Amino acid sequence: MAFPPAQAPALRTRNDGIDLLRGLSILFVVVHHLALKFRLPLGPSLLGDVLPERIVKGISFNGYEAVFVFFVISGFVITRRSLQRYGSLDALRWRHFYALRAVRIFPLLLLLLAVLSVMHLFGVPTFVINQPGQSLAGAVTSALTMTLNWYEGRTNWLPGGWDVLWSLSIEECFYLAFPLLCLVLRGPWRVIALVALAVSLPWTRAALAGNEIWQEKAYLPGMAAIAWGVLTALLMQRVTLSRGVARGLGALGAAGLLAVVFFNDMLWPRLHDHVMLLLCLSAALWLAAAHRSMRAMPHGFGWLTQMGRWSYEIYLSHMFVVLAATPAYRALAGDDMRWTFLVYVPVLIVCTLLGGALHRHVSGPAARRLLPRQPGVTPAAAL
Repeated sequence: MAFPPAQAPALRTRNDGIDLLRGLSILFVVVHHLALKFRLPLGPSLLGDVLPERIVKGISFNGYEAVFVFFVISGFVITRRSLQRYGSLDALRWRHFYALRAVRIFPLLLLLLAVLSVMHLFGVPTFVINQPGQSLAGAVTSALTMTLNWYEGRTNWLPGGWDVLWSLSIEECFYLAFPLLCLVLRGPWRVIALVALAVSLPWTRAALAGNEIWQEKAYLPGMAAIAWGVLTALLMQRVTLSRGVARGLGALGAAGLLAVVFFNDMLWPRLHDHVMLLLCLSAALWLAAAHRSMRAMPHGFGWLTQMGRWSYEIYLSHMFVVLAATPAYRALAGDDMRWTFLVYVPVLIVCTLLGGALHRHVSGPAARRLLPRQPGVTPAAAL
């Protein structure tokens, strides 16, 4: 392992190893939302009878953990691109940073909010906001002010199409705070603050055990996961891993992620909320290894890396597909859950195609239209 001085490389917008982790994460999110017991669970199906219970549960119920992996990836990618773009975090241009983030986030978010609002007003089942203390105005306002997670914590879960925006509230707060952190804290003080935030995850999450919704969706645990990604990117700026070390770290990261996904019933009683720390550390190790390699994924993983590149679009839109597939299946099969496994592949295909269409016709055109005023930045770099 060598430690050469850092150089600011040309801005790279693709890395198959990172996109693969993104793709796996969005895959788990979609499957989780489809596999909930009041939708189309995999366990009672014929495939569920064949697969070991541990595999079925691991595949079905790790959407929340997958979102935390997204947080780690977000911190890593945004920091890495900032280092490549500005040379150092000390030189980060906050107006430029905010403009790039706004171009990436808001075109699709505003479209989603418009569609969800229309569906609520027309009374479309499973899209109507009807919990006590909730309203359409409250949901829209909270989504636009980075407080939808707090809104749900104070009231109740929103309909599925709205609920996915809780994690975006945390990420947007990170984007808002990141340039301020870079301006106020310099050198080792910035790193110390990030380390303190990163390792606080188990304790900040455990402190909220009295409110299930808020414990899942609070700012500090999510920001702690993002801090793991930021620290990994900062370390990789100063460290060059040999190929063997990178492979070893990647293997450790993969092993940790697999352990959390498939053996959480054994880990949680022993580690409690420290399982989330293991999850973030494992994701960070994967990203450190992926940063070392720019090789393309082996044949057969292309669909997953493509899902990763469209993960933002898939994440915001997938509930439309999930919530359409559930009543469609029940209209055909009633309460017979034996064939639910047949729905999963078509749902994933449609979610991916929808995400790709949104990327091509919403996110991409918005970037091309809004970014000409941002010197030195191509639309692909913002996406």
